[in-house]
Formats: sequence, C-alpha cells, structure tokens
Amino acid sequence: MHLDRRLTWRDHIKAKRQQANKKFGDMYWLLGRQSTLSLENKLLIYKCILKPIWTYGIQLWGAASHSNLEILQRYQNKVLKTLVNAPWFTRNTEVHDYLEMPTVKEEIERSSEAYKKRLVRHSNYLATKLMNTNNCLFRLKRMRLASI
Repeated sequence: MHLDRRLTWRDHIKAKRQQANKKFGDMYWLLGRQSTLSLENKLLIYKCILKPIWTYGIQLWGAASHSNLEILQRYQNKVLKTLVNAPWFTRNTEVHDYLEMPTVKEEIERSSEAYKKRLVRHSNYLATKLMNTNNCLFRLKRMRLASI
C-alpha cells in the first residue's frame, strides 16, 4: 500500500497498474489475441491472477478520485477487449455486458457493501460503532473557507 499525505491513492493505483501491466505482458502469450485458449479459461486466469492485483486494498482506496479510478478502468477495458479479441471500435460497455464483468466502480461498490455487512456483524463493539455515522460518506479533503 502506498500512502500519501492527502490519501489520494494516486501512487498506489499507479503502482498497481504497473504491476498488472507487467503481469499481463508476461501472460500475453496465453491471454492474447492469437491464443487458442478458450474464453472461459482466459476469464478464469484474469479473475484469479490479474484482478487480485488491481483490487488489492479496494476497501480503503475506493473513495479515490474519479481520475485515479479511470486509470484502472482503462486497464480493465484493454485487457477484456484483448481477451475476447474485440476490434477497436467495440464499445467497452458491450464487452462488459457480454462477459458479465463489473466495471471498476461497480467492483468498488460491491466490495464496500460486503465490507459494511461484515462490519455490522463484527464481534468488536468499537468496530460496529463505526457504522453508526448515519451512513454519511466522508472525504478526507480540507475545507476552504470562503472569503468574505
């Protein structure tokens, strides 16, 4: 995990993108457009090897800015289009729908909901108390005072 002063998660997301790119490059012979591996097996490899790389710590950095999340979304789009051997003009939404794969935003929402459910059922009183914030989402940004 790469922490920065303002918890933007930019360094962490970029590092995960580089890690995932390297792993995908190493496995391109198996997952690439010329591979004879079936689509089901390609998806299984993606879900078991590549997806855990970029989803590491997703519960914490899920509140990152949209521009940082787009870095991972572009990676996922590139990999999924390669897996199905889709031409360049194919819409990303069509590929996601065809493969029934959630987008990065949907994956973050799913993961955070599962985390909230686990937190509510937690045996530690202090952990369950964390959810008693009236379901408010807080961003760690400094508030700027309006000049009078």
